[in-house]
Parts: sequence; C-alpha cells; structure tokens
Amino acid sequence: MKTFRIATYNVNSVRSRLPIVLPWLEKNRPAVLCLQETKTEDAKFPAKEFEEAGWNVVYRGGKSYNGVAIVSAEKADKVSFGLDDGGPADEDRLIRAVFSGIAVVNTYVPQGFERESQKFAYKLEWFKRLRQFFAGHYKPDQLLLWCGDINVAREEIDVHNPKRLLGHVDFTPEVWEGFDHVRDWGFVDVFRKHHPGEPGQYSFFDYRVPKSVERGLGWRVDHLLATAPLAKKSVNAWIDLEPRKAEKPSDHTPIVAEFKL
Repeated sequence: MKTFRIATYNVNSVRSRLPIVLPWLEKNRPAVLCLQETKTEDAKFPAKEFEEAGWNVVYRGGKSYNGVAIVSAEKADKVSFGLDDGGPADEDRLIRAVFSGIAVVNTYVPQGFERESQKFAYKLEWFKRLRQFFAGHYKPDQLLLWCGDINVAREEIDVHNPKRLLGHVDFTPEVWEGFDHVRDWGFVDVFRKHHPGEPGQYSFFDYRVPKSVERGLGWRVDHLLATAPLAKKSVNAWIDLEPRKAEKPSDHTPIVAEFKL
C-alpha cells in the first residue's frame, strides 16, 4: 500500500511564484500538484525549471489571465484540456490526466465578477457544463479527483464573516446550487471529511485586507473532491499556510490530501 499525496494551489502567476513553488515541491514531495491562475502563455511557461528540479509538468495558458497546470512525480497519462461540449472550450481553465490509476481533473472555475454581470451567468453555466462533462467522461465508481480554485465557499464556516459576505459571487445561493449540482454527481469533500464542522480553515486571504492571515480573515474557495471509492482511501487533508506567509506570496495557499492506495 502506497501513499498518494495530491495538492491544489492557485499560484496567481507561476513565474512570479517559482521561488515558493519549487521549494514547496522539494519539501512536500507530492505525487501531483495542480496549479491554477498560472497567467502565462505556453511558450513562456517555466517548464524547464520544473523539469530541471526533477518534475514532470503539463500546462495550458494564455497571456496574463487564467491558466492551469499539473506538476507530477510521474509522467501524466491521457492528458487533455478544456470542455468538449461545443461551447467555449476554456482550455486554460480545465486540464485532466491520469496518475497511478487516479483520474485528476484540475479546474479554475470562473470567478463571476458581479452577480448582475454576464460573467456571473457564465459561471453558473460553467457548473452545468462541468456536471455534463463528468457524466460524459467518468462514472461515480471510478477513482476520480476533482480539484482546483472552484470559486465557491459552500458553508458558513468557509468564510470569516458569513453575514457580511453573503451575496458575494463566491458565497451566494445560486453558486451553492451550481456547485452542489456538480458535487452531487458523486463527489465527497475530502477536506471536510477530515475536518467536519471545523471553522477558521481557509485557503484564500485577500491581499487588500491588512494582516489577513494573522487575523484569520480568509475564505475556503479551493477544494479537493473525490468520488466515494477514492474518498474512502483518504487518510488526511490539510491547508498549508506557510506559502501564504512567504515573501511575495500568492493570495491563495495549498490544500493537500493523502490517500492510501
């Protein structure tokens, strides 16, 4: 029986965050690290730096916005990008691959901007499309993990001030419904499996809020979700705050889970 460690991390520019990401990889040695908001064109992605450090990496991005990547100890199998239902593919928002028999789908779900905007409507539609994507490509009895910056804080304990923040595009009933529609296809929140009802566990701390980490003023909008057969194999999950405390950090920090296979 081996331990399979996987993490998700919105790096908010992979080139800017290399001094944090590479040492984190060396220290934590995950089987898989899923990145979002890499914010770089493929031609400028720092693949060489990852490979020279002993890692494999697959990626898809564009200039200045979005971007997803998967860094891994073993080479990725069955790699593909984007949604494939005939709508916008959004290849820089979804990347999937297989590692050690586990299918991994890494997503950067649209944030939504404002509830009255077209971007918010697009976010809600994206959840519908994602549900169809999972139903069309996978089965709930497979070993499948869905992760990324999903831009949803699902429970009151996932935000530091639920009364004040209710109605934000990441914390509002319409988004909860969209997220639940995907989750109810067959996913378990792996982090909450190990930390049920535990408040103060956040993966995002706004740059604009002074000393947000120290004051605990955060959100949990990054997630690791697994199908039931894989969730049963999970033995631990945690949020690593150290990268958020580093010099010139991302506004997010990694969420990590371990499975016994």
